[in-house]
Amino acid sequence: MRITRQVRYAVYGLFDLAYSGEDHPVAVQEIARRQRVPTRYLEQILQRLRRAGLVESKRGPGGGYVLARSPGEVTLADIVVAVEGSVLEVADVGPEVGERPEFVWLLMETTIGEVLGSISLAELCREAAQRGVPRADSEPAMYHI
Repeated sequence: MRITRQVRYAVYGLFDLAYSGEDHPVAVQEIARRQRVPTRYLEQILQRLRRAGLVESKRGPGGGYVLARSPGEVTLADIVVAVEGSVLEVADVGPEVGERPEFVWLLMETTIGEVLGSISLAELCREAAQRGVPRADSEPAMYHI
């Protein structure tokens, strides 16, 4: 099984919002800098997550992204499905023929979906705190002109 870069970056972005974003919008540039991912690529991924209802975007000064739901309500399965369309994609699956166990792919998808569905962003944040992962400054950046 292979986890795509898009899924990894989506998890990093949503984790950042849950762990360091608190209740204020976070600019995509800040998320990209902290998570060390390309800004343009992350912006495209965040747009997919917005269409899936996982994040909301705020425009203008002080704008950025916020989680659309609480971290406890967003699971890894939600993120994978928003980016990839399903938790498991199996190419060239046909009808059951003879002794081929085609049902195994459905079993795998169900099991993987259950595991990913049992891990929320809130759990990732708790684990990160236990492991000493530093949080970003809690105050949004202030710009003076």
